[in-house]
Amino acid sequence: MKIVLLSIITGFVVGFIFALFKLPIPAPPALAGIAGIVGIYLGFKAFSWVQTFF
Repeated sequence: MKIVLLSIITGFVVGFIFALFKLPIPAPPALAGIAGIVGIYLGFKAFSWVQTFF
């Protein structure tokens, strides 16, 4: 839980700094970004699961 909280705080600070300097947000559109992150996580977990068999 500590890592999740630190990740949220870090993301908040980075987003704030980008807004402060009027830079575009460093993330893809909301739904596409979430889907991409979920896909990466699932692919990583699938590889770990397959690797246990070999």
